[in-house]
Amino acid sequence: MDTDHLPGVRLFVDVPLSGGAVIACTPEQANYLVNVLRLGSGAEILIFNGRDGEWLARVAEAGKRRCTLTGVKQVRPQLDGPDVHYCFAPLKHARLDYMVQKAAELGVAHLQPVLTRRTVAARVNLDRMRANAIEAAEQCGVLRVPRVGEPMKLDTLLANWDASRHLIFCDEAAEITSPLAALGAVAAGPLGVLIGPEGGFDASERAMLLEKPFTTAISLGPRIMRADTAAVAALALVNAALGDWR
Repeated sequence: MDTDHLPGVRLFVDVPLSGGAVIACTPEQANYLVNVLRLGSGAEILIFNGRDGEWLARVAEAGKRRCTLTGVKQVRPQLDGPDVHYCFAPLKHARLDYMVQKAAELGVAHLQPVLTRRTVAARVNLDRMRANAIEAAEQCGVLRVPRVGEPMKLDTLLANWDASRHLIFCDEAAEITSPLAALGAVAAGPLGVLIGPEGGFDASERAMLLEKPFTTAISLGPRIMRADTAAVAALALVNAALGDWR
């Protein structure tokens, strides 16, 4: 498939995709395609649903408030990223938006808000998180949109954690200073990555994490990072050492 001549517009649609399938756009999507991009009948875009790969679609009907698409052909099979669950203490507004977008771009499968003792933003807008994940996937070419879990407390998360999914958490006091060396001792497979709040985990939370047989603490180096920066650094390290960057 010659990808050099494919359309640049990508749209997430939460419906099954196949050749000849008729897809009704949401009002917001119709406004974007017709009124913002000025696309008319016959225009071509790319669509994906996170399950059926990427498809070339053609605008079948275009009106001010209505737009329908027709599936033409698959241009990329479904490609899933690494099996990584990203767990994080929620941040406020714009910084949380950034963190969710970057996690989606880095290919995580699941986004899990975690409430810790020092979490500042206890309330999380899950719809906003989903919208940011979808927007990031549309813009960067990712075919999978991460699931979004309901917020849960750290002790609840650990009590219900699948021990076959190794959990890597960022710890300024990690015994091994090199994160790559620490990750070298972790077997490839399903993973979780946990980033704490701005003030870090408190002593009891850190002890609780360290006592679990399925956890590994990693350092992110000599500098103190903001939580959204730490998220990008940690996920990049995990992808490079254990994920699909190898």
